[in-house]
Amino acid sequence: MSSCLAGFKVRYNGTSAQNDVISWLASHGQAITVCPEIMAGFAIPRPAAEIVGGNAQNVLDGMARVRENNGKDVTASYISGARMVLKIALKNKVQAAFLKENSPSCGVNNVYSGNFDGHLLLGTGVTACILKNAGIQVYSETDLDYIKIKSFVSPDIAAEFAAEFGSFSQQVQSERKDI
Repeated sequence: MSSCLAGFKVRYNGTSAQNDVISWLASHGQAITVCPEIMAGFAIPRPAAEIVGGNAQNVLDGMARVRENNGKDVTASYISGARMVLKIALKNKVQAAFLKENSPSCGVNNVYSGNFDGHLLLGTGVTACILKNAGIQVYSETDLDYIKIKSFVSPDIAAEFAAEFGSFSQQVQSERKDI
């Protein structure tokens, strides 16, 4: 899971994007939190970055770049962070990843256009792409629902999870308004 969704202030601007469901899963040992950008050595805060000249698969294939808003090419670091996350996921037999939407690393359904103009395009971030390529199910925080998550919760705390979030679809809808 993206560390920022668990409440860690690791986003490029030094904030988190805390999601109560994700935080609960992490605090109950049901998730491994990762931030590919921090793992790759980026600072907090750091310049905003976007995929330029293609999509995440193009980045992995060497045909597109990840650049910061100051023009610096950070492609190698984004790929390195994605590979570190993949290594952790494979070692721990991770079946699903819940990632931060719109991120050049973790975006699942959308990423920024590459023009630093605030516009979104359909597409994935570099880490989301590498995980998908490895056969790991990838979800955005905007895709959360009880049905998708419950199969990944350990049976010994499934009842507690159901009691806390069994009808959280209304909660997720209200959180989407805040995103």
